[in-house]
Amino acid sequence: MAGQYRKPSDLPRTIPVFPLGGTVLFPRGQLPLNIFEPRYLNMTDDALSGERLIGMIQPDGSGTPDRPGLARVGCVGRLTAFAETDDGRYLITLTGICRFQVLRELSVRTPYRQVDADYEPFGADLKPQSLQVGFDRTGLLAVVRDYFARNELKSDWEAMEKASPEVLVNALSALCPFSPMEKQALLETVDLPARTETLLALMQMDAGGDEGPLQ
Repeated sequence: MAGQYRKPSDLPRTIPVFPLGGTVLFPRGQLPLNIFEPRYLNMTDDALSGERLIGMIQPDGSGTPDRPGLARVGCVGRLTAFAETDDGRYLITLTGICRFQVLRELSVRTPYRQVDADYEPFGADLKPQSLQVGFDRTGLLAVVRDYFARNELKSDWEAMEKASPEVLVNALSALCPFSPMEKQALLETVDLPARTETLLALMQMDAGGDEGPLQ
């Protein structure tokens, strides 16, 4: 799959989007989803018969509950696993490909929303990022352990010790119970080192008893 998208122009400009607060997808990350709303069942059907791509994006706090405003940055994922339940739900997994900026929302007849996406600012997402040189895994995990203990979270510490820096940082950014705005800030960081710094800052602010910098 990675070889299919070598440059931003390999990705379609028009993509369906799934607005979901508190949920972010990162390149090469995996996101399981339980699809049950008719409009998103329709979206999944169309994705399966087409490019197999869906853009995950957070609401920005404006608009209405049924049609919220969209954040300026999301991440497009490829539908890499699919199962249908007896009650008509879809259980899917998206694998992150590349972040995108929303240039504009399109006027469409589909029940789900579509946007004109610009991947150029995030072209580096199409290649795995590395923090191997100078990556302080021990220091990061010490902060993570404190954060998990304060928030009564459980984790597979052995897996954290073995995961690549990119997988580790992105998984923590996606799974930790940060506010939607904090998760959006993590998504929009320039690169992996900047995301690591932001992740550490959020966890350390939690230790200080603040509600966080981006509530």
